[in-house]
Formats: sequence, structure tokens, C-alpha cells
Amino acid sequence: MQTSANPAMDCVGIPALRLAILEDNHEHAELLHEWLTAAGHSFRIYASGEQFIKNAGRETFDLMLIDWQVPDLDGMQVLRWVRTNVAERVPVMFLTGRNAEEDIVDALSNGADDYVIKPPRQMELLARIEALTRRAKPAGSDEVLEHPPYRVDTVSRVVSVHGTDVPLTHKEYDLVLFLFSNVGRLVSRGHLEEAVWGHGGQILSRTLDTHLSRIRRKLALNPKNGYRITPVYSHGYRLERVKRSDDAR
Repeated sequence: MQTSANPAMDCVGIPALRLAILEDNHEHAELLHEWLTAAGHSFRIYASGEQFIKNAGRETFDLMLIDWQVPDLDGMQVLRWVRTNVAERVPVMFLTGRNAEEDIVDALSNGADDYVIKPPRQMELLARIEALTRRAKPAGSDEVLEHPPYRVDTVSRVVSVHGTDVPLTHKEYDLVLFLFSNVGRLVSRGHLEEAVWGHGGQILSRTLDTHLSRIRRKLALNPKNGYRITPVYSHGYRLERVKRSDDAR
């Protein structure tokens, strides 16, 4: 398994993504490693279907990129498993040498969102990845996230509550931005840590919990303001909307 991550914006200005990749060919894996690293994305590469589904069941990803012909479970079996067992509708793209029309139709009919035939072209592949992930996310402004009473200005990197700016450290802001970009979505600890600190960042086991505790307090993320951070045992966290406590009668 190979990993890489960069929490910054990528080379064309879109947020870095986290991908799960099923690819057993070393040369192809190295090529994807080079292209995705240059684009600023985080990814995990698995050489077998069993490894892939084991991690897909406990981690969260923005997109899954799968080959068809791999050891043990093939790509179609993996796709069916994902669509049956992964609650979140994660975009899935096939990247494979199989180019028969019936194969393409079979993959798309079983829940794949796109199908790219090897060898891929770098810019086209990155553009397709961006297009899939943009379609999967709710429409809205990239510059300002409005979740009243919260407002996240991604240009000035300022977060306000009820119109009052809240002082945050750099990492606290990055964590707030990621959470409010994924309201209602369960994200794994590993996904949160890579999004904010990067995969190569060595952080203590309690660092994430400490930062979450701080932003809960600073932003008053509680039922009174209609949002809370909910831990999900053995999976991760979810920033979710709740009924405001002062609305209850």
C-alpha cells in the first residue's frame, strides 16, 4: 500500500481530495502516485480487492479509482461490494485496460460513475476526477460557506458566528473548513488528520481530539446554534445539523 497527502490546494486551485485506488501493477501505481502527488491529492493504493474493501469499510474517501483485473476479487466484485456496503454514495471510476463496449456498459450499469481506458492521459484523468467529485458535492459558493449562524470565508480564512469573527489558529481553521465543507458526512479520523496535517505529519494521538474540543468551545457548536460534532465509535466524526434547543417548545 502506498500513501501520499498534501492538505493544501492543488495545482489548479481545487481542494485536495482523498482517493482509494485499487491497482496491482507497480508501474501504473507509480504513475498515479506521481500525478496525484503533483496535483496535491491524498491517496491510498491497494494491490488486491481484499485489501481495498477492508479499508473502504472503515475509512472514508472522496473518490474510488479501481482497476478491473486484480488479484482475488476483481474490480466488478469490488464495485458491487462498495455499492452494497458503503452507505455514502462515493464516486467510483474504473481505470482499466478492458475496452470492450459490454465491459463499459456492465460497469456503468452496476454503479460506476466513469470509465477510463488505460493508458490514461494525465490532464484528462485529473479533470475527470475533479468533475466527478464536484458533481458529488452539494452546489454552493466555493468562496463562502454559509451555515447560519456560521460563515466560513475561504478567501480571508475567517470564521464568524452570528456575525462576530472568531480567532482561530491555522490548523483550527483548516479543521473548521473541512467539517463545514462536509456537513452531515461521516469522516474517519484518518481522513480528518490527512486533510489538516497531511499524511506525513507526525501528530500525537490526542491532537485531533484536542483541536475538535477547542473548536467546539470557540464556535459554540451545540444545539443552541443548531450544529454539533458527533463522534461515531470506531469510525470517526460527523458535523451535523440539529434542531436548535431554543426552538423547542
